[in-house]
Amino acid sequence: MSTTTRSHRTQVAIIGAGPAGLLLAWSLRAVGIESVVVENRSLDYVLGRIRAGILEQGSVETLTRLGLGDGIAEHGLTHNGIYLQFDGQRHKVDFNALIGRTVTVYGQQEVVKDLVAAHRAAGSEIVFEASRVSLHEVAGDAPRVRYVSGGVETELVADFVVGADGFHGVSRTVIPDLTSYERDYPYAWLGILADVAPSTDELIYALHERGFAMHSMRSPSVSRLYLQVPHDERIEDWPDARIWGELHTRLGVPGWELVEGPVTDKSITPMRSFVASRLRHGRLFLVGDAGHIVPPTGAKGLNAAIADVTMLARGLADHYLGDDRRLDGYEATALARQWKLQQFSQWMTELLHRAPAGDPAAEFQYRSQLGRLAYVTGSTHAMESLAEQYSGLPL
Repeated sequence: MSTTTRSHRTQVAIIGAGPAGLLLAWSLRAVGIESVVVENRSLDYVLGRIRAGILEQGSVETLTRLGLGDGIAEHGLTHNGIYLQFDGQRHKVDFNALIGRTVTVYGQQEVVKDLVAAHRAAGSEIVFEASRVSLHEVAGDAPRVRYVSGGVETELVADFVVGADGFHGVSRTVIPDLTSYERDYPYAWLGILADVAPSTDELIYALHERGFAMHSMRSPSVSRLYLQVPHDERIEDWPDARIWGELHTRLGVPGWELVEGPVTDKSITPMRSFVASRLRHGRLFLVGDAGHIVPPTGAKGLNAAIADVTMLARGLADHYLGDDRRLDGYEATALARQWKLQQFSQWMTELLHRAPAGDPAAEFQYRSQLGRLAYVTGSTHAMESLAEQYSGLPL
C-alpha cells in the first residue's frame, strides 16, 4: 500500500477538471489566488466528453472578460432566438427583438479545450488520472485532499476545497445532513451528431404526437439532433435509418426539408432534476453538477456551473481582501438562483415532452400542452419571459 510521500500547500484545492473546475481555477488565477486542480480521469477523456452546446449571453460575456473568448468569437454561432413547433406549425421566438439578448452555440468540449490551452500556457497545476481521491477535515481551518498520482501519494493542504467533480463525485458525499431533492423523468433523449450542415438557422424545439424532437447544431457543418424515447430504451434498437425516419416525422413541416448526413455519434441520456440542500460545509464548497442537475431542455447545465463559479470566485477574492460577506452568502445565493433555473428547466421539459403512452392522462396532457404552446407563441409577455430565462438570468 502507498504511503504519503509528498505534502503540498495551496490556497484552493479544486476537485474535478471539467468546465466548472477549470474555469474556477482560471478565475482565481486572474485575481492572484493559487489553486491546484485534481481530476481522476485522463486529459483525453476530459477533452472528449460531448455535452451541452448553448451558452447564455452572460456566460459568453464572462468567458470573454476572462480572456477565453477567442474561440467563441471565431467559431461560436450567435442565435437570436429559437423555434417552437407544435400542431404542424413552427413559430419563431426572437430573443433579440423581444429583449435585446442572444445565445451562442459553442460546445462544452470546446470551452474545456480553450480552458486547458489557457492553463497549459500559464503553467497551472492540474493533476490528471489521480486515484483514491479523498477529502479530510473540511470543517476545520486546514482542509486536506489526498490522492495518488504516478504512484506517489500526495496530501494537498488548502485554505478551501471546491467540489467540481460532478454528480457522481466524492465531494458531495462528505457533507453531513444533506438532503437531496430529486425527480427522474419517464423519458430520455436519444441524441446524434451528424456530419451535415444544419437544416435550420435557429434551434427547433418540437412537440409532436409521437414525442419531443429537437434540431440543434455544433457548427456550420455538424448537426446535433434529439428524440424523446422511453427512459429504458436501448441504443442498439435505433439504427440510423430509424432515427432519421423519426426525425423526419417529428420535425417535418410543409415547405421544409431535413437533410440527412453520416451519423458520427449517438447515445441515450436519462433526464433528471437534482438539487443538494447544501452547497457548503465548513471550507468545502460545491459548484456545478456536484450540487445540482437539470434536464437538458432549458440549456442550463453548463451555464449554471459558470454562474456558480462566478459567484464563488467573487467570494473567494473578497475573502483574501478581508471581506467574507459574499463567501458566507454563496450557498444561499447560489441555491436561490438554482431553483429559478430548475423551475424553468422543468417547465420547458413538461411543455415539450409527451407523457408515456400508459399514463391515463397522457392525451389530456398533450392537448393541454398544445394550449400552453399556443398561449406562449401568441403572447408577447409570455415570449419575453421565455426569452429572459432562456438567454440567462443576471448574476
